[in-house]
Amino acid sequence: MNTEVADPLAGFAGFAAALREAGVACDARRVQAYLAAVSEVDISESTQLYWAGRLTLCSDPDDLPRYEEAFARWFDADDTPRGKSGAPAQKRARIAPLAANAEGSSESEDNPDSLKVAASDHEVLRHRDLAELTKAEREHLRELLATLKPVPPARRAARRRPAHRGLLDPSRTLRAMLADGGEPVRLVHSRRGTRPRRVVLLIDVSGSMSPYADALLRFAHVLTRSAPASVETFTLGTRMTRVSRQLRQRDPELAMLAAGNAVPDFAGGTRLGETLRVFLDRWGRRGIARRSVVVVFSDGWERGDVSLLSEQLGRLRRLAHTVFWVNPHAGREGYAPVQSGIVAALPHIDRLLAGHSLATLEQLLGEMTDA
Repeated sequence: MNTEVADPLAGFAGFAAALREAGVACDARRVQAYLAAVSEVDISESTQLYWAGRLTLCSDPDDLPRYEEAFARWFDADDTPRGKSGAPAQKRARIAPLAANAEGSSESEDNPDSLKVAASDHEVLRHRDLAELTKAEREHLRELLATLKPVPPARRAARRRPAHRGLLDPSRTLRAMLADGGEPVRLVHSRRGTRPRRVVLLIDVSGSMSPYADALLRFAHVLTRSAPASVETFTLGTRMTRVSRQLRQRDPELAMLAAGNAVPDFAGGTRLGETLRVFLDRWGRRGIARRSVVVVFSDGWERGDVSLLSEQLGRLRRLAHTVFWVNPHAGREGYAPVQSGIVAALPHIDRLLAGHSLATLEQLLGEMTDA
């Protein structure tokens, strides 16, 4: 009678295949070395099994986190993978699988030969509410904010530039004729170029907005560093404070410290109508708001006269090119614009956006670029 003998190394070959799916470039030569190493160690010891695969299958430092995650998922071991020194490595927070069945278990539990698909920490953090982040997550968010590459909005310039196509440029064509002895050898065309459009950020730093103030000021710092000459930032509370000069510093921590020292009413009350009137009287008529993209960051809680806020927003809309209102609460499920300030603002703004997460701030960058 024939009896089938199962290959004891078949499962390890499957682990190598799963590792390739995870992005580790382990070729046939490395797989053979891995199987040879496994045959020489005690496979009941997870530490020996872990190092046998790590030393033979990984060829790049970037492979290590992929290997550790695949090892933990494939072997479903309770033992923690070991670090460089052989001590248990610190576990990172696991993210729940993206797809789950009706019983709450992931699809990969039904098929142990497939790896679970989970969202990365980076992707999850992008959609987290800024007011609910832990201290460690805020540190990570600051790093992510520093990597943003904003594209400033542009407007058509009055000065024309040489171009291969466009309207005929008589003066340049004439100069080209004189340079060629009076013969019209080549015609010179021109078209209008572009210039950065000014961006004005008005950030509410009252008590109700204090959980978002730090992230919003850091967002303003990133915008300011991308176009120092065309971005202006003001804080709104019980009074208005210009912090553009402070945010032009290269180091974000020094910029935040200088801006914090310059704002005397941080986490205080909110008088949006009065502060907007001061802004328009002092800066709007001088050209800062004229034909600019203006972004108001506020939850709309107004302690002053709501009719004054509506009047000043009407003035602002007549001066500006585009007015966005960013309300962190607008990104929450079931939100309704019922705050007195938001109700007064809606007739005078182009769009009401959510600014409660990194993803919504990235969306705001796209809206500003296309404005």
